[in-house]
Formats: sequence, C-alpha cells, structure tokens
Amino acid sequence: MNLIESIKENARQNRQRIVLPEGHEERTLRAADIVIKEKIAEIIILGNKDDVLKRALDLSLHNLERAAIIDPKTSDKREEYANLMVELRKSKGLTKAYALELLDNPLYYSTVMIKNDDADGEVAGADNATSDVLRPAFQFVKTLPGISVVSGAFLMFLKDKEFGDNGLMIFADCAVHPNPTDKELAEIAVATAHTTRAIAQIEPRIAMLSFSTKGSAQHELVDKVAKATEMAKSMDPSLKIDGELQADAALVESVGLKKAPGSAIAGKANVLIFPGLESGNIAYKLVQRLAHADAIGPVLQGMAAPINDLSRGCSVNDIVELIAITANQAMGKK
Repeated sequence: MNLIESIKENARQNRQRIVLPEGHEERTLRAADIVIKEKIAEIIILGNKDDVLKRALDLSLHNLERAAIIDPKTSDKREEYANLMVELRKSKGLTKAYALELLDNPLYYSTVMIKNDDADGEVAGADNATSDVLRPAFQFVKTLPGISVVSGAFLMFLKDKEFGDNGLMIFADCAVHPNPTDKELAEIAVATAHTTRAIAQIEPRIAMLSFSTKGSAQHELVDKVAKATEMAKSMDPSLKIDGELQADAALVESVGLKKAPGSAIAGKANVLIFPGLESGNIAYKLVQRLAHADAIGPVLQGMAAPINDLSRGCSVNDIVELIAITANQAMGKK
C-alpha cells in the first residue's frame, strides 16, 4: 500500500481545493480534519458554519477552523452560480428560480463550484446514493471531450505480488454503467488508462475480458469486446491493449502463452476491463473478500472534472484516501 502514501505526498506538493458537500456527516468531518492536519488538500466544507464548528467541537476535531466553510443557502455566489446554471441548461428550460432552488442542495452547489473553477474536485456519497451524487455532475460538469460514458475503477492491492504490478491491479467498470456498448467499452478502457497513469502511477497493460480468448467462442458478447478493443486502439494508438481475453489468459503467463501466443498483454495484464457492470462488480467483491485484497475506489472516470462517489459504508480512512486520489486527478487534469 505504499502507493497510497505516494498519492498523498503527490497531493501535498500541489494542494488542490476539494469540496465536501456532506458537511453534516461525522465520517466526512473526521476525514476533513485529518486531510487538513496532514496538508493533503485545501478543504471546502458545505454547511452552516456554526453547526459545522459546533459538531467539530463535540467530536474533538481541532483543524476544521482552517477549512473554508460555505453555506449554500446564504452564499454570496448564489446569483452568479444560478446565472451559470441557466446558461448551461437553457436548452432544457432551466429557470433562474429553479436554479436557485437547486443550489440549496449541497450536491448541486458543489458541482457548480467546480464548473465555475472555485473548487478542483469533489468527494461525496458517504450519506447520499450514487445517483444523487452523479446527477448534478452529468448536468453541469459533463464528460471529457470524446468520452460519453462515466465509469468506476478500483485499485486492487493483492497479497499475491505475482499479479499486476507487484500486486497492484486496476479493475473497471465496477461501479457505474450496467451494459456498455462496444464504443462505450472502448471509452472505458481509454479512461482507465488515464486513471492508471495519473493515480496508480504505472503504465497500463490492458486486458479486455470475455468468456472467450481470440475467437475460442462465438457469440455477440464476444464480438462486442473484440470490436471495443479495436476501437480503443483507434482512440489511443499508444495503448498497450489486447482482447478478447479470458481472465486466466490475461493473468497467468503460462495460460496466456497457450491461449494467445504472441500477445504482449496475455499473462501480463495490470488493468482488467470487464464486459459489463455485472461481471465487474462481482469480480472486485470476490477478489476483495476471497483474496483479502484491499480495494480503493470507485474512482470515477470520464468526467470533465474529478467528482468521486463514496460507498455509504465507507470508513474515515476511505474518505481520506479518496480525497488524496481526487486531488491527484485534479492535478492530472491541469
């Protein structure tokens, strides 16, 4: 897990402004206190300042006075933000009155802060569903140019150092998009490559997974993965990528040599792209539980700015780590 310390240190070198919209949530406040103390990021907390500081006192948190605490309901930026929202969503008929109403919601306020360049990234989800975190992001921050789909990657730290890069692997999509098309699957592969370089700090070797290896089975689901592989190569010719590959062919060198001779990825993959959310979500949880792997994420990718969603079962440490990762994403974007 030395990578996490490296990610934190990288964040300290160029501290980014990370907004936490769930200023009422205890784990979020505890994490913010740690992040400020360790100088990992500049923290913006959304909520009533008196309430936040009283809660901090009750929890014996001594660093939150150094956070910027903003109440979305009384902020002097409300008019400016509402005008920006109307401009961005005028084709959808958004009125200023409704924009001001939306800004009462910290999840909307934080997203518009980022769009207005008043924050560099957001971490939320400890007390909100993924759909509630992502809805304002889709509406106002939107996706990167050339990317139409948002996906979620997990950094998987395996006890067995034989796999990936000294036990580190990246799995995607395990969190967001249920049934990607071939084009969307290609976009997920390209976005995961960016995440791997920016966050994991390794060069991606991407396996596009299927229940077939190089035509060993015939099915439209196999065709989808094969087409996605070729599309990803066209989108980014620098990618080291191959598919379709079965999981054992992607991970085990002896199997890769037998099933996909001549492949530069078979048996050497450090990034696994799953054909759908069902397989990706099941796989990461099985590896986490059965192999006792540490799973960090999901890191949301494909957004025009780093907005990351926590599990509602997250720990304080999970939030601290995701703030550091979000800061690294923000630096990579710049």
